[in-house]
Amino acid sequence: MSAQEIVTLEDRKNSLLNRREVKAVFKGAAGKIKKTEAVEKMASQLNVDKKQVIPVNLICHTGMTDVHAVFYVYDDEKEAAKQLPRYRLLRTLPKEARKKILDEEKAAKLKTKQEAAASKGGATAGGAKK
Repeated sequence: MSAQEIVTLEDRKNSLLNRREVKAVFKGAAGKIKKTEAVEKMASQLNVDKKQVIPVNLICHTGMTDVHAVFYVYDDEKEAAKQLPRYRLLRTLPKEARKKILDEEKAAKLKTKQEAAASKGGATAGGAKK
């Protein structure tokens, strides 16, 4: 992949939410850049860890080769987890890690559902014999 030019349009500190809000343009990156790559490039440009950079959106308009992006840069990951919806944080993970987390949660949910059904089923079966 060729080195793309990143132009920072706006970089402002949101002291109320303890984050930086960065608007940037990736020149000529339409259809060629993924969110994870965009995060890595932005993190290297801002000299921060890529775990601190959360992509909000990457927009490419029809007929244009530039990608307009908005990123939130947090000092603390816990602050990001408090403020942003869970899916935004999951999107920053690699596909395999995301799938693993979701599968574990589904398995735990299914297990609790089965346990609840088993305990409920045992109570009703005992009541039916009387």
